[in-house]
Amino acid sequence: MNKFLKLAAGAAALISLPMTAVLSQAADYPSKPITLVAPYGPGGASDLHARIVAGAAPAYLKQAVLVINKTGAAGVVGSTFVAKGKKDGYTLLSARVGSQAGVPAMNPKIPYKWDEFTFLGLTERNPFVLVVKKDSPYKNFKDFEAALKSGTSLSYSSAGVGTLLHLASLVMADKMGVDGSKLTHVPYKGGGKARAALVGGHVDFLWQNLSGVIGAIQSGQAIPLAITTGERFSAVPDVPTVKELGYPEMEAIIGWSGIFGPPGMNKAAADKWIATLAELKTDKAFNKLIKGLGSIPDIRNPEDTKAFVKGQYETFRDVVVKLGIEVK
Repeated sequence: MNKFLKLAAGAAALISLPMTAVLSQAADYPSKPITLVAPYGPGGASDLHARIVAGAAPAYLKQAVLVINKTGAAGVVGSTFVAKGKKDGYTLLSARVGSQAGVPAMNPKIPYKWDEFTFLGLTERNPFVLVVKKDSPYKNFKDFEAALKSGTSLSYSSAGVGTLLHLASLVMADKMGVDGSKLTHVPYKGGGKARAALVGGHVDFLWQNLSGVIGAIQSGQAIPLAITTGERFSAVPDVPTVKELGYPEMEAIIGWSGIFGPPGMNKAAADKWIATLAELKTDKAFNKLIKGLGSIPDIRNPEDTKAFVKGQYETFRDVVVKLGIEVK
C-alpha cells in the first residue's frame, strides 16, 4: 500500500508540473521583450503610435517593447500575423482604424473579423485633416470645393484600399455631392508613403490623421484646408473645421490607435497590459508625446474600446454599402 501511495504521489507530481509551469510563467509575465507589430510602414500613424507606446510602457512592464513593421494589404498582413499568432502576450498589435474597422467593413474576405481580437485598450484619437501639395492652386477649402464641383479630375493618395485615408475621400465626395469616380485613388503601403507622395507632388490632395502630416504642415510642404474636430484644434488653430465649412457630417472621419492582442490571449498578460495602459493614462511624458503629434490622448478600458470600434466599423460599413464598394 505504501509503495502504491508513493507511486500515485509521484504520478500526481509529474502531472502537476506542466500546470505549475504555466501558472508560474503567467505570473511572471513579461519575462522577455514584447513585440509590438505596426501593420503599416515607417512614419505612419500606426508606426509613430507604436514607438511612443514602446518608449513609455517598459517603465511599467519592466521589459522592453520592440516595434516591427509588417506591411501589406492595407494593414491586413500585420493584423493577420497577430490575430493568428501565439496567445502568450508577446506579440501584440498597434491597432489602427483602417486595418481594424475600415478594411473589415469593405472586405469581408480578409482572414480576421473586426471583433476577433483581444481588446486591451484604445490609446489615442487623431483628428483628420485635408491637405494639398505646397504648390497647389487651391489655397483654401472653397477653392478646392469649387474645383471638385466643377468636375476637375484630382488624385489622392492613401495607405491602401479600405484605410480611413481612402474612405475619407469617398465620404467627402458623397457629402459634397460630387462624382467620386472623377477622383483618382493612388494607394500606398502606409501613411508615411502616402504623405511622401503628396509632398513629392505626385498627387493633388490627401486626407490624413493630423499626427501623420503635422510635420509636413509645419514645414510648409503641405497646405491644410480643413480639419474634422468639432472645434478648431490648438496645434493648427488657423485651419477651419468641416462644420464651419458646411459639412458637419465629415466629423465622422476620425483616426484612432489602440493595443490589441490575438483572440484568446493569455489572461495574465492581458491584465498586465490593461493595468499598464491605465498607468499611461496619467503618464505625463506619454501624454506630451501623443499631443506633440497632434493627437488626443484617450485611453479606454477593453469594454469601452470594443464599443467604440464597433461604432466605427458600423459607420464605415454603412458607407461601403451605400456606395456599393464592398469587395466581392
